[in-house]
Amino acid sequence: MPKRILQGVVTSNQNAQTVTVSVERRFTHPVLKKTIRKSKKYRAHDEANSFNVGDSVRIQECAPKSKTKRWEVIAE
Repeated sequence: MPKRILQGVVTSNQNAQTVTVSVERRFTHPVLKKTIRKSKKYRAHDEANSFNVGDSVRIQECAPKSKTKRWEVIAE
């Protein structure tokens, strides 16, 4: 099964080798037929601490690196 790849914006890089990425998705509400924006935060592994707040990054699923990290940043 292929690994999922998501695109988002870095919202925090305070922790060592970790960035928090906010991923936004848009969909149409089934009843109201209105476009809705929802966002979710993912913690991703950043080996070189090379990404800063505001950077647009792509993250990919990986084996668990810690209690909360199941994603890794793909070099952009």
